[in-house]
Formats: sequence, structure tokens, C-alpha cells
Amino acid sequence: SRSAAQTSPIMQVLSTRETPPTYFRTTKVTQVFQGIVDAYGVANYQEANPAVYTMVTFPFLFAVMFGDLGHGILMLLFAAYMVVNERALGAAKLDEITGMMFGGRYIILPMALFSIYTGLLYNECFSCPMTLFGGSNYDYAEGNVPTWNGKTYAFGLDPAWHGTKGELPFTNSMKMKMSIIMGVAQMDLGIIMSLMNALYFRKPVDIWHGFVPQIIFLNGLFGYLALLIVIKWVSGSQADLYHVMIYMFLSPGTLDKENTLFPGQAGLQVLLVLVCVACVPWMLFTKPMILKKQHEARSRGYTSLADNAVFADDGEDDEGDGHGSSGDGDGGFDFGDTMVHQMIHTIEFVLGAVSNTASYLRLWALSLAHAQLSAVFWDRMLLLSVTLGPAAMIIGFGAWFGATIGVLMTMESLSAFLHALRLHWVEYQNKFFGGEGKAFEPFDLDKIEQESEAEDAAAA
Repeated sequence: SRSAAQTSPIMQVLSTRETPPTYFRTTKVTQVFQGIVDAYGVANYQEANPAVYTMVTFPFLFAVMFGDLGHGILMLLFAAYMVVNERALGAAKLDEITGMMFGGRYIILPMALFSIYTGLLYNECFSCPMTLFGGSNYDYAEGNVPTWNGKTYAFGLDPAWHGTKGELPFTNSMKMKMSIIMGVAQMDLGIIMSLMNALYFRKPVDIWHGFVPQIIFLNGLFGYLALLIVIKWVSGSQADLYHVMIYMFLSPGTLDKENTLFPGQAGLQVLLVLVCVACVPWMLFTKPMILKKQHEARSRGYTSLADNAVFADDGEDDEGDGHGSSGDGDGGFDFGDTMVHQMIHTIEFVLGAVSNTASYLRLWALSLAHAQLSAVFWDRMLLLSVTLGPAAMIIGFGAWFGATIGVLMTMESLSAFLHALRLHWVEYQNKFFGGEGKAFEPFDLDKIEQESEAEDAAAA
């Protein structure tokens, strides 16, 4: 629209070296996921936005820990109520806790849908097995050991496992291995995001001496472990993967026959160990040395080298240094500082590859705790009260429902939410996200006037 002013506005471009602020356009659906990322740190200008993949990975990892069809349906009803009535609830004056839940309605909704999906996979509805996809593939005879008919269950876990002595060892082993595979996959995604940053900012040095050794190191150890898990599942082998991974380093090249999963495995393990060891000095020394040569070339006045895209900007840090990384910001170069920074980053990545992978075992632990609590409430509160008469049954149902809502739907869901938050902030975003940007704030005369009045009042 045109202004009614008689004179045209005078526009003057001011040159500055200050980094521009960051702004991501969001909707009412995506703003809650962007808020999760911004709570950790605002993305640097033009840096890859973690919220894009977080919209899928966050509710999914939550559901891995909260998988139950019944609990997922209860959460879906709650989220659907807030979404359908969002205009009325948005206009109402809500207390702090209710307002927080209402603000997160579009993240609770996918969390509930994924919980229903994982509940079907686990074949649990309020801890009870289901036969939605047909009966069990195990045939039982009175007093005899069950026999398998050779078929796999159509979808999810066979209901025959429920209540057996082997249920806990089997589900524990399955969920623990699944947690490692999902953890390696998400950490690989984080390292690939660092590649996207390096490609966008045209930093080949970060690609060849950051992304490449990192992806090789992580997958040479834990990607190999994930591969062994899949091979063991497919082949039905009884190999002890703990033994395989430990003696891969303690005694390279030697492998027991019962722990051999494929031909040439022992030789491959020696190669992987050597390559992973070589990746450590690769990450540690090559990038600082290249930056030093770049600085020396510029100091001698070889501008053609400075303009070459092969060299990274020596005044900037690696985009994948994670939260809390820092640069000198003035274009200067200090080899000692660069070397110390790279050493810290290398040690953090190498040790983090182990600790971050172990951190994903929380998916298994929280899933186990949720399933066992649900089973205790169902068996000891509801089913036990049924055997004691109608009055006890009513009291038992009330106790079970209260425990389900208070403990499982409230405390357990909050716990799973916080653990999923930790996995995204530390294990995932730490691989590529700087998080040192400045959020864009539009020019607002009213806000400036209010701030000025507040300052004047404080001074008076």
C-alpha cells in the first residue's frame, strides 16, 4: 500500500560485518518443533535447521519409549480435543500448565499417532496382548513345550510371548538392539547434516577433514555393530556380539567359530580398527595444518589462493562443532588456538561416539519401564480386584484408571518427552548445529518507545 506522505522515504544501505539474524517461517503446526530447537540455541545465519527432521524423529523416538495402543489412543483423544477446540481454548484464560499443553497440541498429536504405531509393533494395549493380525504361530499342547509352525507373525510381536518366562529376555534383547540401530541412524543423519552445511558454505576442508573421517569412524565401530545385529537377526545365529566387539580391539584378527557371522569377518574387523585409529589424527591435525597454510598464503599476498574454494575461511569454526563453539570473529588466525580447539572437538567426537551410542539405550530402558508399570497396574489393581467382588472391582478400576492417568499418561509421558529432548539436543544436534545465531526481531516503534520509557523510569 502507498503512504499518504508528500515526500518519498530516503533509503540508505549501511555496510556491516555483523552476522544477519536468523528467521524461519513457521505455521501453527511447525512452530512448536522450531521452539524445541530454539530452546537449545538459535541457528546461525543460513545454517541447516534441525527442526525439519525433528518433526518426524522427535515424536517417533518418544513413541519408542511410550509404545502402547491404549495409552496412545488416550493421548490421541486428548490432543484431538485441543486441536478441534483450539479457537475456544486459545481465547480462554488458561493456567500455566494447561497453556503449555495447549501450546504443544501439534506435537502431542504426532506423539500419540506414533505411540499407537509402536503399540501395535509391541502388541500391547494397556499391557495386554492382542490378536488383531491373527492368532499365534506357536501351537500349544497341554503340558508340552510350544512348537513353532514356521511362519512369522503378520505385524509386530507374536502374542504368544506375553506372560511367558522368555518374554522379558526376548523383548529386552530386541529393544536394546533396536535402540542401537536407531541411534546410529540418527547420529549418521546429524553428520550428514554437517555435510549439507559444508556444501552450502563451500567449505571443502570441512568435508574432507571433518565429515569424511567422522562418518568413517562412527560407522566403522557402531555402524558395524548395527550390521552385525541385522545379520544375527536374519541368520538366526547365536553369536555373542558383546564378545565380538570387545575382542575386536583386545585381540584383532582372532574370532571364535561360534561368533563368526560371515566369511572374512576377522580380516574385516582388523581393517576397521586400523581405519578408525587413522581417523583420529586425520580429524586432529589435517584441518589446522591446511588453515595454517591458507593463512600463510594470504600473508604472502597470494590472493588467488585466498579466493580458491578449496580453502575454508580461517576466521570461522567448523559448522559441526556443536552448541557452544566459538570463533575469533575478527578474521585473525592463531595456530595454537586453532589446534587446541580442534583437539577438543576431536576428543569430544571420539568419546561422544561411544557415550552417545550408549545414551540411545534409554529408548530400551524407558520402554521396558513403561511396559512393566503398565503390567503391574493391570494385574495388581484391575484383575486382582475382579476376583474380590463387585465393590472391590469398582474400587480397583478407579485405582487402575487413576494410576494410568497420573503415573503413565502424565509422569511417564513427561519422562519420555524429556529423554527424547535430550537425544535431539545432545546426540543429534551436537553433530552439526552451531546454535549461536540471533533471532530476527522486526523493527517496532511501539516496542522501542516502551523500552525507552522503561529506561527513563528506571533512571528516575
